[in-house]
Amino acid sequence: MLTINKNLQIAIKASLEAGQAIMQVYDTAFNVEYKDDKSPLTEADKRANEIISSYLLPTKIPIISEENKQIDYNIRKKWDTCWIVDPVDGTKEFIKRNGEFTVNIALVTNGKPNLGVIYVPANKALYFSDTKIKKAYKVKLDSHETTIEELLRKASLLKPKKSNSNPVQVVGSRSHMSQETLDFVENLKSQGNDVEIVSKGSSLKFCLVAEGNADVYPRFAPTMEWDTAAGQAICNAVGIDVISKLTNKSLLYNKKTLLNPWFLVSK
Repeated sequence: MLTINKNLQIAIKASLEAGQAIMQVYDTAFNVEYKDDKSPLTEADKRANEIISSYLLPTKIPIISEENKQIDYNIRKKWDTCWIVDPVDGTKEFIKRNGEFTVNIALVTNGKPNLGVIYVPANKALYFSDTKIKKAYKVKLDSHETTIEELLRKASLLKPKKSNSNPVQVVGSRSHMSQETLDFVENLKSQGNDVEIVSKGSSLKFCLVAEGNADVYPRFAPTMEWDTAAGQAICNAVGIDVISKLTNKSLLYNKKTLLNPWFLVSK
């Protein structure tokens, strides 16, 4: 049977329990607050963050989470390893009740994500990866309370496309389609390609490319490290690059600023 890294097991357990709590809120008439940056916050974000922290704190590895008070870079720069967490990625999608929100947990070492977990509580789809063994998996669960042993028995390897399709399938955001992304699509068309836009919310956009349901994901709009670390870990494990448009190299994490540059996800 498939065996996985201990920290990956911890992250998976945290994501499943957080997902269960998120769905308990999802099925109620929840309130929406707004943070200083105008981004929405619900009880689901708070509960999920508490649950995930309860799993990760015993590892003694520091945590960067969207819902935690951010730690000064003078402290963070001494970390060689850290967790990067978004308890509910796609809160806007959560509020719209379209199911396209995720729990994101990644373990980053020396700026590079090496373990990633993305859980989709609404349909109980779990993605997880370990870049050291260059493998990523997906499993559809029957219950949030599924054991590690059971989900490992059911997990299947993710396999991206071997080459671009025709039409080229481009991942676009439901909530953040920028003019620069539209320009990218027009450039593909000008090169003689037919283009199909595949829309998804949250970190599911990374998963589309990793599992072969899209060719490329251009993100020419703001994201934070917790939006992308788990998705990058999953993509990198199957040979998909996440390239910064600023440096033309892989996105790095635990930077001085937690804001990402624009990036492109493709083989």
